[in-house]
Amino acid sequence: MEEQDITRAQELIKSAQHIVITTHRSPDGDAIGSSLAMLHYLNQLGKSAEVIVPNNYPKFLKWMPGNDEVKIYENDREAGDVLIAKADLIFSLDYNILSRTFDMSDSLEKSSADFILIDHHQNPADYPTVTFSDTTSCSTCQLVYDFIEYSGHLELINDDIAQAIYCGIMTDSGSFRFSSVNDRTHLIAGRLIASGLDHAYIHGQVYDTNVLDRLKLVGHALSNKLEIIDGSHTALIYLDRSELETYNYRPGDTEGLVNYALSMEGINLAAFIREGNNEVKMSFRSKGHFDVNQFARTYFNGGGHINAAGASSGASLEDVISKFKSAVSQHSQELNFG
Repeated sequence: MEEQDITRAQELIKSAQHIVITTHRSPDGDAIGSSLAMLHYLNQLGKSAEVIVPNNYPKFLKWMPGNDEVKIYENDREAGDVLIAKADLIFSLDYNILSRTFDMSDSLEKSSADFILIDHHQNPADYPTVTFSDTTSCSTCQLVYDFIEYSGHLELINDDIAQAIYCGIMTDSGSFRFSSVNDRTHLIAGRLIASGLDHAYIHGQVYDTNVLDRLKLVGHALSNKLEIIDGSHTALIYLDRSELETYNYRPGDTEGLVNYALSMEGINLAAFIREGNNEVKMSFRSKGHFDVNQFARTYFNGGGHINAAGASSGASLEDVISKFKSAVSQHSQELNFG
């Protein structure tokens, strides 16, 4: 983070009268964590702000302090549009292209506000006034911590901020196991814990809140819908809408399913494909050098990171699966490693 960018961002915060914090559709732990951490940080600076997310998110993320202040755009678009239009400063957190906010993107594109972007995904767009982008960072929450530290405000990190930052780092780093984790990640986590953060509580709130239906859905997916694509070191799990309804699917119930597929010996690419109401959603994970960000962009107009990416499609589940298998066959040599 360059000093002049930090200075400019702080100037924008200081002069702003109406601040809105936004994140991507289907918010995950890093998206909600970074948004709420920024909310509490701005409050510590004496600023008020509104957090607006495109749609609902899993119950296991709703324990974080400040959750009750989050506004869900799809529940009241008119109110969301008014807040965005009124804003003179908007934060883009955990996304770097406005289309990732889906239905919110039209209002954001029309806004005359300054934008501050903090994100770790590849290929950022050029719409922000100030951009803090680091694709080597394990999470946007780590970058929010960096932003606070480089602004000279570490003393403002209270327990509410610490919980949100730790949750985002923990979830987006696969509980500190992904290759994007570095010594800086552990240093930040150590500082937060040293300040009194109860990290075991956070882990429990995220990972120890399963209900029976979700466990049965996971069991069904692994027992009946896990497929190995011969000759491609690739595993696929897919679920249609009727299967999800059978197990009373809730947002977040399939979180992490793709990682089970990737965990198998000899598998270098894994995909989870789920049929939604109006679209098919995809999650891709890889090992080593195989770039699923580029894979998702090339075949499904998606994106993300080198080893973790996603996409969505308006095509049928059957067509998406067929296209995925065809795409994989074109990369069988690249996937033959390890």
